[in-house]
Amino acid sequence: MRMDREPLSVYQLNEYLRMRMDADELLSGVLVRGEISNFSAPRSGHLYFTLKDPEGQIRAVMFRTQAMRLAFVPEDGMKVIVSGRVSVYSAGGQYQIYVNEIQPDGAGILALQFEQLRRRLEAEGLFDPAHKKPIPKFPARIGVITSPTGAAIQDIRNILSRRFPYAQMILYPAAVQGEGAAGQLASGVLFFQNSGLADVIIIGRGGGSAEDLWAFNDEVLARVIADCSVPIISAVGHEVDFTICDFVADLRAPTPSAAAELAVPDARELKQLFLGYAAGMERRLRTKLEGERRYLHQLASSRALARPETLLDPLRLHVADLERRLSQALQMRFTKRRGDLARIAAKLEAMNPLHVLSRGYAEVEKDGVVVSSAKELHAGDALAVRFSDGTANVVVQSIGSEL
Repeated sequence: MRMDREPLSVYQLNEYLRMRMDADELLSGVLVRGEISNFSAPRSGHLYFTLKDPEGQIRAVMFRTQAMRLAFVPEDGMKVIVSGRVSVYSAGGQYQIYVNEIQPDGAGILALQFEQLRRRLEAEGLFDPAHKKPIPKFPARIGVITSPTGAAIQDIRNILSRRFPYAQMILYPAAVQGEGAAGQLASGVLFFQNSGLADVIIIGRGGGSAEDLWAFNDEVLARVIADCSVPIISAVGHEVDFTICDFVADLRAPTPSAAAELAVPDARELKQLFLGYAAGMERRLRTKLEGERRYLHQLASSRALARPETLLDPLRLHVADLERRLSQALQMRFTKRRGDLARIAAKLEAMNPLHVLSRGYAEVEKDGVVVSSAKELHAGDALAVRFSDGTANVVVQSIGSEL
């Protein structure tokens, strides 16, 4: 070991390596493919992770300024291509990649953003079937949010006018792709909700690339649709195309034409249905009338209507029976009262004082009062003696003793 040179500190060695790496053009703008592991996103906003493949691994950091520009959220297991510079962290003695950009490896960035947003909104319950509102069977007004010049509005208008011309179509013109399209679509939903002008809303456009349909994957639009009180039918692209709007709407239609068919009934089918109802009602009414005619015929030929006086015979017999029973009751009552009166008269007759007087007795009165004892009399008293056939006035001469 040669000791004739001044030794370096650990920090100096690390700094030397850092400067050499920073001066290397290849390492200052490197692209590295690998799989993310040990992903961490602390509150500082910086992202820390390990980039690995089957043969090796390297630590990576993405500072908050660059991380804010990401259109998706990195996660463990995601295969990516990162761009940045390789340098040494002098204090730790480790070399790492300072990442400027991250792109998904394999699946496109739009597909990744779509899947991440879909999973997040699904976890929040925005796609829950329990929250889906039923589409009205006979809407009077159909709100349509789409481009006023696209093929979709023509398809919708033709279907509505053919199937159910009684409904009014109200168009809210909106851009369906490009910058600001998602905001216009969301404004259309809010317009119909706040105005109450639509019984059901169709939102959509014709087919296109993933980039063309991207406005319908907007998170703000998805939440506006979920909160809307008016039922919404999503009709974006062709049958194979799916957007976040399709998942959150109350009903998904594969095409704008199909959305128009789902929004309204077929007037011709309704006419046939109503004609069938009318024919059935007419048959039931005819059957009912025929039964009533037979019943009236039976009544008209009955004995009661042929000879109505026979209806009175039972009543006459009943009245006669009541008269007989009333007469018997009155006769019995009079007989009982007559007997009671005779018994009372006999009792009164037996108690008549004139009968006593007729047997030789007399009633003595003094000053109009009946005298019942000799002790009540004095010599000289004027008395009235009542006999059965008259009265004698006498004067008491003397009062004798008891017999």
